[in-house]
Amino acid sequence: MLKIGFIGAGTTGTALAVRLSQKGCPVVAASSRTLSSAQKLAGLLPDCRVCNTAQDVAEVAELVFITTPDDVIAQVCGEVRWREGKSVLHCSGAHSVDVLESARKLGAAVGSFHPLQTFADVDQAVQNLPGSTFALEAEEPLLTTQKELTRLLNGNWVVLKPGDKVLYHAAAVFACNYLVTLVKLALDLWQNFGVSSKEATGALLPLLEGTINNIDNIGLPDCLTGPIARGDSGTIERHLAALETKSPALLTTYKELGLQTIPIALAKGKVSEQKAEEMKVLLSLKSRKGDKE
Repeated sequence: MLKIGFIGAGTTGTALAVRLSQKGCPVVAASSRTLSSAQKLAGLLPDCRVCNTAQDVAEVAELVFITTPDDVIAQVCGEVRWREGKSVLHCSGAHSVDVLESARKLGAAVGSFHPLQTFADVDQAVQNLPGSTFALEAEEPLLTTQKELTRLLNGNWVVLKPGDKVLYHAAAVFACNYLVTLVKLALDLWQNFGVSSKEATGALLPLLEGTINNIDNIGLPDCLTGPIARGDSGTIERHLAALETKSPALLTTYKELGLQTIPIALAKGKVSEQKAEEMKVLLSLKSRKGDKE
């Protein structure tokens, strides 16, 4: 089993270190921008050495994870004197392996190992990591090593080609980050009829959970429900009128999401082309307040 080290002791690095250690992988070294962070990570593991520098981690570990913020991965990598026989992985969702070019030039094997998961804090990250999908980039034999690590984490993997990473990460932003934004917009609308954000969250969570369950068990496009799925132009028109009066800033967002939803409704087969066109026209109309001419 390869000796593993971590440069960067934030949420992602800590979660990976803990879970890999639990699976029998020797996590032998950790460093971080602040010594206290490295000490905290090492304190969760058996026999993990706290290192003062990234170079110290690279000296004792055979496989090094760089789990720093994205913007400093290249800088941190460039500060280490890598050599043949060492392997370096970063965990950025947006960066490709190119950001580790300085290590590759010195003979190290390089790759990207991104967990497709949301990490709000360390405890939640440790809990959610198993079963995640991991986006992998590397050449053999490092790619096989990454697949073995994924298996240890009870995860799945997708192998990305050069140039795939940015769109892959944009997709994750749509599915995760912007879902949070959509929920925030929904909560704001509930304020119009005097329901607190906490109460609204409690009311909407079962709906969100049901939606995710339907996506999982029924799948697209059949899991789509609501007025567009039914071709209910009258309800859409009432939504638009209410938003124009109470929350005109959301009109453009509502319309754009609606237009993106119509093809899903058509694929489900419950609305006709004529009804779809009627909804497109309705959602494309300029409002008096909310949309710019």
